[in-house]
Amino acid sequence: MWGLYRFRKQPNPGILDGMINMKKKIIKIGLYILAMAFMPISSCIEPIDVTFEDFESAIVVEATITDKMEVQRVFLTRTFEFEDDGPSAEPNATVSINGGGNTFLFEESSPGVYLSQQAFAAQPNTPYLLSIQTQDGRSYNSTEMTLTQATQIDEIRAERITNDFGEEGVGIFVDSFDPTGNSVNYRYQYEETYKIIAPFWTPNDLEKVPANEAEVFCEVRLIPDTVSEETCFTTDFSNAIIQTNTSDLNEDRVSNYMVRFINRNNYIISHRYSILVRQFVQSNSAFEFYETLNEFSGSDSFFSQTQPGFLEGNISSTTNTEEKVLGYFDVATVQEQRLFFNYADLFPGEDLPPYIDPCATSSPPLAVGVPPRCVLSTQVEENLVRYVGNNDSPEQTEGPYTIVPTVCGDCLELGKVAVPEFWIED
Repeated sequence: MWGLYRFRKQPNPGILDGMINMKKKIIKIGLYILAMAFMPISSCIEPIDVTFEDFESAIVVEATITDKMEVQRVFLTRTFEFEDDGPSAEPNATVSINGGGNTFLFEESSPGVYLSQQAFAAQPNTPYLLSIQTQDGRSYNSTEMTLTQATQIDEIRAERITNDFGEEGVGIFVDSFDPTGNSVNYRYQYEETYKIIAPFWTPNDLEKVPANEAEVFCEVRLIPDTVSEETCFTTDFSNAIIQTNTSDLNEDRVSNYMVRFINRNNYIISHRYSILVRQFVQSNSAFEFYETLNEFSGSDSFFSQTQPGFLEGNISSTTNTEEKVLGYFDVATVQEQRLFFNYADLFPGEDLPPYIDPCATSSPPLAVGVPPRCVLSTQVEENLVRYVGNNDSPEQTEGPYTIVPTVCGDCLELGKVAVPEFWIED
């Protein structure tokens, strides 16, 4: 949900996973790359020996509790190497948060994702401490953190804009103001939900005719479609560090701050789109942690003259003071606001964005080759295609039906049919 780096989605949409593949072996390459930049173009580049350090696994903790009465979450993973497919979850840990004389226990809902057993809200002027014990007996504690001051979101809005890269699209902007001037540090997350309409959905489907009923080899027949759907909904979460600071301004005002840009050719805004923006007020230490994290994850950070060291947060091991722990425990006020818009609201009378797939139609033959090999029925059995219509005048190499890729005729490839509880049609 964060920075300018990206990471894998569910089941653990954690903020730190994307930058954790900072394998130490690349650190010493930076100065070599920098030196190359000052060489004449005609110079010959000779290979050099690079010393690789061993990769060191470290636990990664992402935990932000808020003043909203809700089930709170803690994410536990481990750092991973470039060659690995992604971060590995830290399972079977014991997680708790202590504060105000209460102990809030957490349960693992999916690998590495821990949810509080009961909904609770952080209270003002109350220190909170995160405690973790892993299945191998290691223990970790955070420093005590207290709730920050709340600041209301004045407005979120969608505007048709052209960004700094010359791309036309939709900007989602937020405004807020703290007249006391005490908030200063703001971090944003968003949750976007959009309607998907499969452009080639029909109420009919295809099935392979059983061999004992078939009149021709590899025969396919038309049946009512009881599986696919035309309209679905999908929800995605921000995966970037989005934060701003007002300390250099005359007043503690966030004005016209863009938390999301969507290219006009992105299919997610083709129909109806909704975004829930969450605004967290951070402490100075939390802001500095995420700011540094964002700098570490920049595309040029590993190849700069100043090489990053280990990013320390406010969580440490109580069993081994030398162990490295990556992550931050934050206690922050949160305000949220939701916005809806249709594509036609911002691009009236203009063509919709292209669908996620080109949706090329085709009419594959029933079989090819000697001995014959099934074509269309194989695609049908493997759920690769959906029926569009009959091909009443097939060419020599064509079959009797016109089809498209499944994603073009069944929105379940992209979302779910259930309408979200918060959804409002215009």
